[in-house]
Amino acid sequence: MTESSKEIGVGAALVERFETQRLPRAQAIKKKVDSGQVLGREDIAFLHQVFEDAKHIKPLADKRPDWQTLVAGAIHLYKEIMDKALANEKSANPGST
Repeated sequence: MTESSKEIGVGAALVERFETQRLPRAQAIKKKVDSGQVLGREDIAFLHQVFEDAKHIKPLADKRPDWQTLVAGAIHLYKEIMDKALANEKSANPGST
């Protein structure tokens, strides 16, 4: 398997995992925080894993301009989740920073 064929295969697997696992879970978490709930341990662990995975995906995504819209959309979604989760946490614990 050539390097580019290998990258294509890895990329296809990453996109499939994003569409079938990561995106639905992220959308569920966003719905949760949008309703005012705070993140649970499992939610935080999931988001942490997503950020760890992003470190490995970034070099591939940088080589694929056709992925830029998908990557930007995912980053925006995760930022919205984190911003709302932080606001919810502050509302739930007003004395903490």
